[in-house]
Amino acid sequence: MNYLAHLHLGGTGREELLGSLYGDFVKGPLQGLYDPRIEAAIALHRRIDLYTDRHPLVDIALSRFSTVRRRYAGIVLDVFFDHCLARDWVLYGEGLLPDFTSRVYRVLAAEPQLPGRLAQIAPYMAADDWLGSYQDFDVLGQVLRGISRRLSRPEELAGAMEELTRLYEPLSDDFQLFYPQLQDFARTPPTLPN
Repeated sequence: MNYLAHLHLGGTGREELLGSLYGDFVKGPLQGLYDPRIEAAIALHRRIDLYTDRHPLVDIALSRFSTVRRRYAGIVLDVFFDHCLARDWVLYGEGLLPDFTSRVYRVLAAEPQLPGRLAQIAPYMAADDWLGSYQDFDVLGQVLRGISRRLSRPEELAGAMEELTRLYEPLSDDFQLFYPQLQDFARTPPTLPN
């Protein structure tokens, strides 16, 4: 899952929103570096990623991609699934998407100590409405170009938009089957070891 889905699934409180994003920027064990509610949201982010990576419906969606893009198909799928969520926000979210994204941007702007790279990108995220712009399929091309600049083999993302265009309907169907299951998972408290 990408930024929008993690924010949507992580909860609506300030700490939950922050932790939902921190999960992509904070690595390693959580040892009291952050507010316990932020750390709980980071832990949920990690559980969501693990659940997603192991889900059979996600495996089916990934198998739709050509072998040329298979190495980075997970990244492309995460971005596409955020598009599906933004496109169909009325089915999955509460309220209007612009209200939700505006709240996220306000929370980020008010936080004086964002971790690592998030501190660098948060102003651009808000100024360019990254989260809301996922509604527009063509924006995914810009997103993927930005991601490719950080990859060791960016050429493997070349042609990803053409492939997403071809796979639009089946991947949309995969999302519609998968996301409600992911929502149920995110609402279920983690089981504690005995």
